[in-house]
Amino acid sequence: MEFNCIRLLVIDFDKCFRFYSETLGLKVSWGEIGGNFASFDIGLPFGISIFKTDLMAEVIGNSEKSLPIDSREKIVIILKVKDVDASFQKLIKKGVKFINKPTDMSGWGLRVAHFRDPEENLIEIWSELNKDKWDQVLEIE
Repeated sequence: MEFNCIRLLVIDFDKCFRFYSETLGLKVSWGEIGGNFASFDIGLPFGISIFKTDLMAEVIGNSEKSLPIDSREKIVIILKVKDVDASFQKLIKKGVKFINKPTDMSGWGLRVAHFRDPEENLIEIWSELNKDKWDQVLEIE
């Protein structure tokens, strides 16, 4: 067995396609606007894919069930970036609404920020705390 991808089941395929390809700037590995399936390169050529949720519901036989709403996340997409603060500013200019501002998670050794895609999937961007900050954190602890 080998890992293939994370597939997000989406309602508005075109909106999600634009978000991942244009807003986040991920390279499209497969698919196009107006399709049913697309994959994006996140360091793995088909690391994240999107697929129309109604088509998956038909395949597994649960079309009559409702989609989850008003619940906690069960998954988060984690994307490493070179600089969280620079990425935060670029994404804000592209209209991304962040849940939180870049925050040092000293216990993790990371700086993180969180936002949602058009289908409300949680996404975290992170980068390592720079060496100077990391040294300071270690001295404090």
